[in-house]
Amino acid sequence: MKLIDQAARDLPLDGLLSLFINNCKDSVDQLDSLRYAGRVIKVTGLVIEALGVDLPVGSICIIPLNDGKEIEAEVVGFDQKKLFLMPQGSIEGIAPDAKVYLKNNLAKYGELYLSKTDDEQKQKQVSSHLSQLPVGDQLLGRVLDASGNPLDGLGPLKADSYKSLQSEPINPLRRAPIDHILDVGVRAINSLLTVGRGQRMGLFAGSGVGKSILLGMMARYTDADVIVVGLIGERGREVKEFIESILGEEGLKRSVVVAAPADESPLMRMQGANYSSAIAEYFRDQGKHVLLIMDSLTRFSMAQREIALAIGEPPATKGYPPSVFAKLPKLVERAGNSDVGGGSITAFYTVLTEGDDQQDPIADAARSILDGHIVLDRTLAEAGHYPAINVEQSISRVMHSIIDPAHQDSARKIKQLNAKYSRNLDLINVGAYVGGADSVLDEAIKKHTAIELFLKQDLHVKSTLEESIEGLHQINTAQL
Repeated sequence: MKLIDQAARDLPLDGLLSLFINNCKDSVDQLDSLRYAGRVIKVTGLVIEALGVDLPVGSICIIPLNDGKEIEAEVVGFDQKKLFLMPQGSIEGIAPDAKVYLKNNLAKYGELYLSKTDDEQKQKQVSSHLSQLPVGDQLLGRVLDASGNPLDGLGPLKADSYKSLQSEPINPLRRAPIDHILDVGVRAINSLLTVGRGQRMGLFAGSGVGKSILLGMMARYTDADVIVVGLIGERGREVKEFIESILGEEGLKRSVVVAAPADESPLMRMQGANYSSAIAEYFRDQGKHVLLIMDSLTRFSMAQREIALAIGEPPATKGYPPSVFAKLPKLVERAGNSDVGGGSITAFYTVLTEGDDQQDPIADAARSILDGHIVLDRTLAEAGHYPAINVEQSISRVMHSIIDPAHQDSARKIKQLNAKYSRNLDLINVGAYVGGADSVLDEAIKKHTAIELFLKQDLHVKSTLEESIEGLHQINTAQL
C-alpha cells in the first residue's frame, strides 16, 4: 500500500512524519481482525463441548463438517472457558477438533471478524447474532418449523420483520385488566368456565381423551384476530391431521402453525414454543387480539429436562431439574394483555397428565401459574361424552369478575346439581336412593339428562356465548 504520495515529498520533516503516522493508523483500522473461532473437544450424547470461543448463552454457532455440510448449535451453558452447545439437528459427522464459528447471516461459516481490543464492539456484534426469526402478516396461513422455515411447500415467507425468541417481561402494573369475555364457541366453557380476553388457561388431559379435537374447536370458533398454534413434541402424524381435519381451511387462513414434532431435538422443541410465543407477541404489539394454542407445555418441560440433565444439572422433583420450573413461568407470562387499549394474547396450554395423575410435577406447577384449568376426564370420554370436560375439577379464576350476577348464579346452580348427582351416582344406580329424601338431589336427578346434553357438543357445531348462557338459564328455570 502506498502510504505517501508524490505531492507529500515537499512537506517538512515533522509534517511528513505526521502524515506517515496518520496513514499507518488508517491502514491498520481498515485491516480485518482475527477470525473468531473455536474447536470441538468433546461430544457426549447431544452435548457438544467447545474451547477457544467466548460467547454468551443463547448464541447460535455453526460447525462445518468434512462433507461440506454444517450443523447449527446453540450455547446452552459453560464451565469456565468451556462452552456447552446443543445441536439443532443430528450430530452425525462431527469430528474431533472441528471448527466452531459464531453464526453470521452474511458470510458462510460465520466469518465474523471481531477486534480483540474492542470489547464493546465485540459484544455488540455477538448479541446481534442471537436467534432472530421471521414474524409478520406474511406468516398467516402458513405452517413453519421451529426455525421459521416453511413446511407447507408454498414457497418462501418473504417476511419483512424479525423478532428475538426472548422478550422483556411486561411490567405487571402496566397490563390491562381482564374485563372482556372471550367467546370460544364451546358451550361448556362459555357458560361454566367463562374465559376472559388475555387469560392463560391450562387444558389438563391424558392421552386419547379428545384434547386435540377441543383445541381445534376453539381454534375455529374463537373470536380472535389471529390464531397461533404451537405443536410442540407431538407425533408427526398429528401435525397434518390437526391442520387438515381439525383446524380446517377456514381456520388456517387466520392462523400461524409452528410444528416441532417429537423427532426434533430438545433444543428445537423448546425453540418452537418460544417462537410461537414470539409470533403471538408480535401481533399483540400490533394491537390485535391473539389466541395462542400450545400443545403441549409438558413436552416443552421434557425438552428442557433433557438439555439440563445433559449439561450436568442435578435432578430435583421426580427427575425434573430446577431450571424446568424456572422456565415454565417465563414462557407462560409472555401471554396476557398488553397496555390498556392495546392487544392481547389469550393462551391455552395443554398439560399431559401421566396416568391421569393430576399431581404430576408439571401439572402441579402449571396449575399454580395459570389463570385456570380445564380437566378432561377419561371416564366421560369412554362414555362418548365430548368434549369430555369435568366441570367439577375445572375452574376459571377470572370468571367471577367478567360475568354478570345472573350468569354467575345460573352457573353455580348447574355445578351444584352436577356435583350432587356425581357424588350419589352409586346410590342412584343400585336403587338405594328414595325420592323425596333430598330436594337438591331430586332436582339433580330430574335435570341430569338436560345438563348432560347441554355439556355435549358436536365437533362441527358452534355455540355462541349468548346461546350458551341462554341454554344455561333454560335448564335452571325448567319446570320439574
